[in-house]
Amino acid sequence: MIPLTLAEVAQAVGGSTHDIPDPGLRVTGSVEIDSRQVQPGGLFVAFQGEHVDGHDYAERAVAAGAVAVLAARPVGVPAIVVDDVQLALGRLAKHVIERLGATLVALTGSAGKTSTKDLIAQVLQRLAPTVWTPGSLNNEIGLPLTALRADESTRHLVLEMGARGIGHIRYLTELTPPRIGLVLNVGTAHIGEFGGREQIAQAKGELVEGLPEAAEGGIAVLNADDPLVRAMESRTKARVVLFGESPDAEVRAENVRLNDRGQAVFTLTTPTRCSEVTLRLYGEHHVSNALAAAAVARELGMPTEEIAVALSEAGTLSRWRMEVVERPDGVTVVNDAYNANPESMRAALRALAAMGRAAEARGGRTWAVLGEMAELGGESLAEHDAVGRLAVRLNVSKLVAVGGQAAAWVQMGAYNEGSWGEESVHVSDAEAAIDLLRSELRPGDVVLVKASRAVGLERVALALLADGAEGGGAE
Repeated sequence: MIPLTLAEVAQAVGGSTHDIPDPGLRVTGSVEIDSRQVQPGGLFVAFQGEHVDGHDYAERAVAAGAVAVLAARPVGVPAIVVDDVQLALGRLAKHVIERLGATLVALTGSAGKTSTKDLIAQVLQRLAPTVWTPGSLNNEIGLPLTALRADESTRHLVLEMGARGIGHIRYLTELTPPRIGLVLNVGTAHIGEFGGREQIAQAKGELVEGLPEAAEGGIAVLNADDPLVRAMESRTKARVVLFGESPDAEVRAENVRLNDRGQAVFTLTTPTRCSEVTLRLYGEHHVSNALAAAAVARELGMPTEEIAVALSEAGTLSRWRMEVVERPDGVTVVNDAYNANPESMRAALRALAAMGRAAEARGGRTWAVLGEMAELGGESLAEHDAVGRLAVRLNVSKLVAVGGQAAAWVQMGAYNEGSWGEESVHVSDAEAAIDLLRSELRPGDVVLVKASRAVGLERVALALLADGAEGGGAE
């Protein structure tokens, strides 16, 4: 964070100082909500949660070096007391951003937000110092914490924005007003909470509504291949830049194909240049993510050929998102277990099928270990059934559906599509899946593990990787 005196912090958040002997003392370290992460010169933010009250750790935070605590009540150590800690955190972030002068890039979408954010960050880092959202900290707490990581050297701030209802993104854009806003897609993630794709589009479009006018430098980067995203052009006063495979997209992909490792290869085409890109990421769905990153980078002055090189060298920054690891015994584990929705599930299965073509040449098989996609509401049965059917159509060798009713629907879809015998199986939990895989995996097999975060299916991938490190697993 840029250095601020405690008096300046108090004024920015509308708080009062308590037990602070010197209001001129500066916050020079990071802003943290976990007392264990506090650094000398930092500011500790005391949230009161369901099970833990941060105020109980105020003394520990100050002992660790925090110059003060942002709190809802006096805590017996230097503190800035406010009525609402969450609102105060947001006000502090907005104050810092206004002081910085960095270009703020915000992005949202139903699928691919984190992967795209990671790509944008890696590309822009080549231009100038860049701060970006770690993992998926994209809500009303994570977003301001990310913004507060920026300092005087920061030139680009890349913020992922999530939403679980109408008005959420509008609030986030008020906290951290972006100059460039990117909307990736409108899918069915959280459709059970929103009620339909039109409502999701309404929520996602709040991002472009919050942009400055074109004359003030506002830029809306929109997916030309998604009709609901493209329609957002009418909701913004910013200049619109289209990306996608559509012929009228300014930044588009041509000659898209997958290599034998399941990585996308394409020609990046802009109004000024064409350059070849070979992604290190797995799956054709990353082409759209890469185009979005290219469109943002181009607007910030990066030449097409440099963008192509940066995209070709970019990797995965966030864990459990199509992490591909080959064990010493030849089994490949694809850990995509951080989250799942129908769009990302289909993309992962297609990537598995592409990787499977190379595996089959070595005598290997493809395994899809799949769990529930949460928050689909009344669409849940149909969407899980469709996933099972798609696995069969893509000729996935073995389907392992893990969990309760939703997993049973996946297996039912596969069965109804023609997957009989031992081609598909329904198991009760992650431990049962691990036991099955340990008994049946063989060298050359490729295993995809994917489900919504709450399912915790990463345990399967981590167990398989541990087996490989210990020399277990396939024989």
